[in-house]
Amino acid sequence: MDQTGRIIELADGPRVTIWNEYRHEKSDENVREVYPQGIHGALAAMLKEAGFQARTATLDEPEHGLPEVVLGTTDVLLWWGHVAHEEVSDETVEKVHERVLGGMGLIVLHSGHFSRIFKKLMGTTCDLKWRLNDRERLWVVAPGHPIAEGLGEFIELEEEMYGEPFDVPQPDELVFVSHFGGGEVFRSGLCYRRGRGRVFYFRPGHEENRSYHNPDVQLVIKNAVRWAAPTPGATPVYGHYEPIE
Repeated sequence: MDQTGRIIELADGPRVTIWNEYRHEKSDENVREVYPQGIHGALAAMLKEAGFQARTATLDEPEHGLPEVVLGTTDVLLWWGHVAHEEVSDETVEKVHERVLGGMGLIVLHSGHFSRIFKKLMGTTCDLKWRLNDRERLWVVAPGHPIAEGLGEFIELEEEMYGEPFDVPQPDELVFVSHFGGGEVFRSGLCYRRGRGRVFYFRPGHEENRSYHNPDVQLVIKNAVRWAAPTPGATPVYGHYEPIE
């Protein structure tokens, strides 16, 4: 990592921090049964088993679990939030935003579409339509993309419905499109570049459903971590610049 906080090389593999607001698991017994260690705990265990360096951070920790020392040693940040988006401080949003522009990868999960950091990076409302519990068939529409590596034609889930229109910018790459039992469709796997960082939005993950225990969903997240991890590249130069010749 250089003096500006930009990551210039990886350690043995991507260093992953899973951020979760961690409210539903404490207040709702049904959610606690699905994720007894919290959504962040389930994701961290899965990533550690796959060989990643993974740690967790939650909303109610000091500095929301994301002090400079944590963000500065995070290659990819996963973000899950739902009922407490507005409790995330301006300072944390700015720090994460700066780290993404500097090269840190960001994977935004499910209802994290309304997170302050995702809306800041997208510059839109990130709004959508929704309905609880429907059959989701999540189609792979970019089978050659590294995030889809190892998958079949689609993933089938019991999930909360998200439907178009989804008020986000056109993605650089679209990997998944969902179709629901009620007829709705939704862009469920969207890739963006912001500054030197890569951002991936992945739709599944309602707290009352078991999607993060699904092997195919887990595979997508593992692939996305590898895709979003920073890679060495040319250092950009900004501001007033003297001619070379």
